[in-house]
Amino acid sequence: MIRFARAACIAVTLMAASSLAGATTRSVDVDGFIKRDAFTQIKISPTGEYFAATVPMADRTALVILRRSDNALLASANLGRNKHVANFWWASDGYVLFSGAEKIGELDRPQSTGDIYATSINGKTDILVGQSVAVMGLGSNIRPKKIERVAAHMVDTLRDSETEVLVSVQPFTQDPFTRVDRMNIVTGRRTPVARAPVRNASFLTDHAGEVRVANGLHTDNARRLYLRKGKGDEWTLVNDETTSNRIDWPIGFSNDNLTLYLQSERDDGPDVIVAYDVASGARKEVLRDDNRDPSSIIFSITNDAPVGVLYEDGKARTAFFDPASSDARQYRSLEAAFPDHSPLVTSQTKDGKLTLVQVSSDRNPGDYYLFDTEGKTAAHVLSRRAGVDPEQMAEVRPITLKARDGLALTGYVSIPHGSTGKDLPMVVMPHGGPYGIYESWFFDTDTQLLSAAGYAVLRLNYRGSGNHGRSFQQAGAREWGGKMQDDLTDATRWVVAQGIADGNRVCIHGVSYGGYAALMGVAKEPSLYRCASGYVGVYDLPLMQAADGRDSKRLGNWSKDWVGDDAAALAAASPNRIADRIKVPVFLAAGGEDEIAPIEHSRRMEKALVAAGVPVQTLYYATEGHGFYVEENRREYYTRLLAFLGAHLGGATAGPSSAGAK
Repeated sequence: MIRFARAACIAVTLMAASSLAGATTRSVDVDGFIKRDAFTQIKISPTGEYFAATVPMADRTALVILRRSDNALLASANLGRNKHVANFWWASDGYVLFSGAEKIGELDRPQSTGDIYATSINGKTDILVGQSVAVMGLGSNIRPKKIERVAAHMVDTLRDSETEVLVSVQPFTQDPFTRVDRMNIVTGRRTPVARAPVRNASFLTDHAGEVRVANGLHTDNARRLYLRKGKGDEWTLVNDETTSNRIDWPIGFSNDNLTLYLQSERDDGPDVIVAYDVASGARKEVLRDDNRDPSSIIFSITNDAPVGVLYEDGKARTAFFDPASSDARQYRSLEAAFPDHSPLVTSQTKDGKLTLVQVSSDRNPGDYYLFDTEGKTAAHVLSRRAGVDPEQMAEVRPITLKARDGLALTGYVSIPHGSTGKDLPMVVMPHGGPYGIYESWFFDTDTQLLSAAGYAVLRLNYRGSGNHGRSFQQAGAREWGGKMQDDLTDATRWVVAQGIADGNRVCIHGVSYGGYAALMGVAKEPSLYRCASGYVGVYDLPLMQAADGRDSKRLGNWSKDWVGDDAAALAAASPNRIADRIKVPVFLAAGGEDEIAPIEHSRRMEKALVAAGVPVQTLYYATEGHGFYVEENRREYYTRLLAFLGAHLGGATAGPSSAGAK
């Protein structure tokens, strides 16, 4: 069994997680839960000599390169405060390319900066293309390139080239046209090879590295897909959303480049996988699920062609275009070797002899194994959180129910380890977003922390959530405080009716939009919940919509389409404006630098609650953003949250080591 635990520098960066085991009904070791993952991604180099991994730090993400034979740390790079490695790729055994992103706050979604960097195994890091010239935090080995106001994104690492890759490049203008350049990974020198026939385009290459597909949208926000049959050929329109009423997302070519596989989003029902015949234009459906969209694509170990999908249908499961293929048989073997887990091949050597396999579940945040495809043996490489004992974590049970209007809903209820699973105190935890985000069966830190305190945790895919097709998501449009909220109410009552939860001991707690839903929940249903907690939430919809309109015209239009454009209705669905309906205690937490849910929302909510005579506790940090970065602040937040919930539901609070650390 192989583990990364050699030099002290590796121990500091990679083995950052401490044990989550040993939680009791008397206290919870918060420190074990607030420690970040040892890494977020790990990939093997083309020859298998090296590993590259992204390492989450306090307010940034670093990239490290390790020699596989002895785990020696060869190179590392980070981009400074609030800067992150969005993705990375082995361009050759000597170079890793990575893209940059920014976010303010632990829960913020990273926004691409359009910069691409190269880190060599010798420790040198250069910026190759993008808007940034000098980047703080990487050190003196950065060689800035000529200033160029463009954003770049990886298109193809060119499997047969050691020195060049393909990148898309676009200017920083409204609705730009994009081109593809061939770029030298050492010098950053670029040569144009293709131009898009549509604005805001992304590209797809075939297995020969030829740019064949462009997918984009014009100012009407309708998606269009173009294909060309070969190098230098004219672009041909394959799909126009305005006439077909569907969106086709290209996912890859068959090994012979004769078939283009598409994930097709329809008006009705979940997305399907379609095989498009390049020569004839014929479409053939190859995979469909009655209830779920494909959540990720499975690619062949030997040639990177798409061969199947992962469905998050309750517990995760796989489906293949050809169930008798070697890739399908390989996955069935892995699934048999790791029962009650979901294995997923994440990277492989160029010859396909070694693959990295991630194995994860509801109780396991992820283990990585190096699988020898010829010898059929697997060796443990490392754990995302080395101290997690899956046997001590809560079971996460998939649930299905009907909303009051008959809409089918899905979700999950966690059952605390060692409990009877009956008459439990429960925390309802609506997800953020809200649109397109969805709950899954996989390991969730907040769920496990609350379960360790003795709570069942309900997580629901209310209408508007992703993974259930376009119509289900659009059913949530303009339903803030309306049917989306009713879905949460209906699910709460359903879990109580099943005998899992004690109806007299239920609180609602959420983050971002989930914070909004928590406060709206106790405003609409004052007798259903004992308390409410909102973390970096939005509570004033007119305030939010005004900010969206100032940010950009497109975002302002989106906000009107999805949230609403009736000023009176928006005000009536704002928790801070109906605080007099709230009859239970409230806990609010927010960050002063939050640009997604500005702290003004929480301050207005607090003021309204105080005016209404509602007990309210607050935790504000001026220097935090959308979610707290600093470990001490996160410890204080979860300690306060457990104390608040414990006072009203009777669950465990933080242990001495957590509560005593300020």
